[in-house]
Amino acid sequence: LSVLLSLLVPAHSTRSPDCGGILTPSGLRYRKCRPTSGGGKSVLRRDLMAPPVPDPSPTSPSSRNQITSVKVEQFSLTLVPDSGMRLSIEARLGVTPAPSGTKEMRLSILADLHVEMNPEENLELGTSDCKPTLEELQSTEETDRSAPQISSFKSSGSDIDKQINVEKICLEVSKLLLFPNERLMSLAAPFPITPSCQVQYLPLAAPMYSEQGIIISLQTTFQVAGTVIPLPVSPVPFSMPEPASSSSSHLILAFSEHFYTSLFSALEESGALNVSLLSSLTTATLAERIIQMGSLFQEDLPVVLQAVTRSAPHVVLEEDKAILQLFLTAHIGAGSSLFQSFLSVNVDVTARLHLSVAGTRMIISVAAIEDIELSLATSDVGPILAALLEELFLPTIREEVPAQINGVLRQGVFLPHITSFTYTNVNITIHKDYVLIPCNLQLEARTG
Repeated sequence: LSVLLSLLVPAHSTRSPDCGGILTPSGLRYRKCRPTSGGGKSVLRRDLMAPPVPDPSPTSPSSRNQITSVKVEQFSLTLVPDSGMRLSIEARLGVTPAPSGTKEMRLSILADLHVEMNPEENLELGTSDCKPTLEELQSTEETDRSAPQISSFKSSGSDIDKQINVEKICLEVSKLLLFPNERLMSLAAPFPITPSCQVQYLPLAAPMYSEQGIIISLQTTFQVAGTVIPLPVSPVPFSMPEPASSSSSHLILAFSEHFYTSLFSALEESGALNVSLLSSLTTATLAERIIQMGSLFQEDLPVVLQAVTRSAPHVVLEEDKAILQLFLTAHIGAGSSLFQSFLSVNVDVTARLHLSVAGTRMIISVAAIEDIELSLATSDVGPILAALLEELFLPTIREEVPAQINGVLRQGVFLPHITSFTYTNVNITIHKDYVLIPCNLQLEARTG
């Protein structure tokens, strides 16, 4: 029975994270409010001021009183380590009619929030506890231009419950979560890298809450032509590294060495690393150095190197250094209508990568070639010394391979993010086995 059950366990149950993020307390406190935005404050105003449902009883107090104004004075979200988050709202309500004009009340809401995995394996924000409190202020006529004073009674068991349905307030708080939950779903959307290759960040479990912030572990999958491709299993389990000290950044992203190796493996699978390199040589100039060439081509043709990957690429992360190892086979040949190869050369490239961030994309480029090794694989023109291979083809490979790879990655690789947010004040640090990207959040202005 245990064997049969093991076959029924979904494959994703054995997934392990290869990247993730820490939303810091500073990130939780970040907010950008605009008069025309559809944020939490405006939602709260709109819902609390909605026309009441008519009551069948003409003498019912709930049908005679209505919230006519809502002034949100405080709207904050704080971290509760090992538990979740706490939403705090302070608002001043105007209720009319009152015996002596509009009555003012102070509404305080404390709600405990948490992020869980829903059945669709998306992160979802929910509330586990909500405590509203209402305090009555003196009516506008009674204050006579003086500062409002809080009355001595609270909402429970008083006439104030007849003014406002306190129980309904928590329902309105739950409506505030609809908008962020729509945004959270966008975290797991597939993002394009090339026309045929996509990346997707999948949450593995509900976040953890610590003093450093909300820790989210993600596992990356890559799709080529719409099909998820198998990738090498990470030899070392990855966990989010804790910041050395309290960070002022809103968000800290971390990517494992395995993430970058998987990225280039996916590009190899999609064929994006198979490149065609045009040499400055021609068959005639090459025949001057390789005698046997003269009998292969009757006309002078440009020499082309068609490079294909012969094994999976690999990325090594060291302190302040990211190294890409590429293993190619360059088929060297010519032909105006039909490519005719006369040499095959194994090319092992060691290149240093440069990492930067623009908006929500990580820009990866080959900054410099640190080492290239050439070795003869096959030859139709006899044996060729390694020194001659390097003299003839090394300049083309050294110049064109980085240019071709940078062309593939020029659009960048999308970072995990949710809709409407972008990243600013980015600082990338490369450590042994992982890359750390502290950044700030910026809510993009909505158009339309």
